[in-house]
Amino acid sequence: MLQLTRNGEYAVRAVLFLASRPPGRPVLITEISESQEVPKSYLSKIMQQLVHSGLVRSRRGINGGFTLARPAESITLKETIEAVEGPIHLNVCLIRKGECHRDDFCPVHPVWQEAQRRLSEVLDGKTMADLVRDGEAIQGRLKKSRRKR
Repeated sequence: MLQLTRNGEYAVRAVLFLASRPPGRPVLITEISESQEVPKSYLSKIMQQLVHSGLVRSRRGINGGFTLARPAESITLKETIEAVEGPIHLNVCLIRKGECHRDDFCPVHPVWQEAQRRLSEVLDGKTMADLVRDGEAIQGRLKKSRRKR
């Protein structure tokens, strides 16, 4: 089964949380951890990877914390996942030409390539800013439906 790992899921939650905050205002790891229900020690390692990838900035000290390194409009879902998971490949034959000795004659290879291309398009087509807006719209609909009850 193809599945995003816990690292990828938690990275998306953390970056999305930062994207929902005022730009440039540092957020403590404790706040991210509690709001996103991610163990702090686990999140610390993920945040280090996000900093190393250039998606997040870390600042120490009294006014320290984490911020996005770039505007949320320029950070894609794919980038966020790949920052902690590495490149996304649906099958070993897609890693590089010749990785699988069957890729020249395998009838499924073109299908894997197309699925890979479409997945990349979808994940690259959603930015953190898009997802923040989508989340706000969902929350708005939930509040509206609760008031009707």
